[in-house]
Amino acid sequence: MRSRTPVVLAVAGCLACGLAACGGGQDDADDGRVGVVATSYPLEYVAAEVGGNHVEVTALVPAGGDSHGLEPGPHDVLTLQQADVVVHLSGGLQPAVDDVLAQQEPEHVVDAAPLADRGADPHFWLDPTRMAGLATEVADELAAVDPDHAGEYAAEAERLRASLEDLDGRYAAELAPCRGATLLASHEAFGYLADRYGLRQLGVAGLDPHVEVSPARLRRVADEVRDSGARTVFFEAAAGPGVAGTLAAELDLRTDVLHPIERVADGETYPGLMAANLTALRAGLVCS
Repeated sequence: MRSRTPVVLAVAGCLACGLAACGGGQDDADDGRVGVVATSYPLEYVAAEVGGNHVEVTALVPAGGDSHGLEPGPHDVLTLQQADVVVHLSGGLQPAVDDVLAQQEPEHVVDAAPLADRGADPHFWLDPTRMAGLATEVADELAAVDPDHAGEYAAEAERLRASLEDLDGRYAAELAPCRGATLLASHEAFGYLADRYGLRQLGVAGLDPHVEVSPARLRRVADEVRDSGARTVFFEAAAGPGVAGTLAAELDLRTDVLHPIERVADGETYPGLMAANLTALRAGLVCS
């Protein structure tokens, strides 16, 4: 069982040292904007799009950082405590953040957990229609904190919803000839995408890319690949091909990058990465 001691100490330390010593998560100058803390990139994207100029969004995970298993330090704890609104995905993606929020829950929290209903798989944002649902929730919570701009939050959420529905329509149209195709990935991060567009996900590794793949699993996956006719192994650029590359070499498969949109570098955006993913899928899947 994971110890909660670091989180408890971080909370206690911040409460003891106060704002001046620990440093705040929001700008000390009150410029009238709503302070929002987002605990992973996809949530940050939605908060910024819906809030516009009326919010200051703080990302708990820095650009290029890994959302999984984030252990918040004292500054992160204080950042969460000071936020006007926290946008979070509870339920296992960041258990230490869950602990912090449980110990001193902010008044206004948007929890995306109802949108992530595939058990331990958190990657709901790979289905644009689920992201659209989050936009509405964020707009409602921002309006509760800042009712003077409620109409603008609702309008921005509707604009984002329309954009995400357009993205969904492009995915559906371009992947329609690929329905039933096997999406062979280095690990099983694409279940929501596969479910939405009628694909069959097959992971070389399971949901956790850090778990070593056993020889037995690798043999089973190789057999399934031969039966399915899959021709491409998709892997995450940040992690490299790893065992998936070994499998590709053994079975004479192509490799290509498919982004789970978690560890996002400076300059990368949700729309840009989703567009790149669609291009990769259309080129790499077996489609009619």
